[in-house]
Amino acid sequence: MEKQLQQTNIYIGLNDSETGIQKFDTEKYLSILKNVCRSYRVAFSVQQISGGYFHEDGRYTEETTLCLTLMNTDQDLVMEIARDLCAFFNQESVMVTSSPSSVVFVREKI
Repeated sequence: MEKQLQQTNIYIGLNDSETGIQKFDTEKYLSILKNVCRSYRVAFSVQQISGGYFHEDGRYTEETTLCLTLMNTDQDLVMEIARDLCAFFNQESVMVTSSPSSVVFVREKI
């Protein structure tokens, strides 16, 4: 049975906002992100992608970015998670997007 749910993505760059470099291995950031999601008790998916960002002062940076996907999560909770990740990863900002999404869970046994 198909359900209409809200899909939210939080994009978190890994370059430090002050130094412009990635201070830790990507696996360390993934571990922190997973612990945040576990502590908030939200199911999630995460992808490692590449992105570019213009800072408020005009500097441009290209960086490894984590895209955290949450399904049907209360938007107040999403924003709390986004604020935590922004602070923990020392980012100038993180980007939050949301859109309706159709979801089907397929189950099959042999």
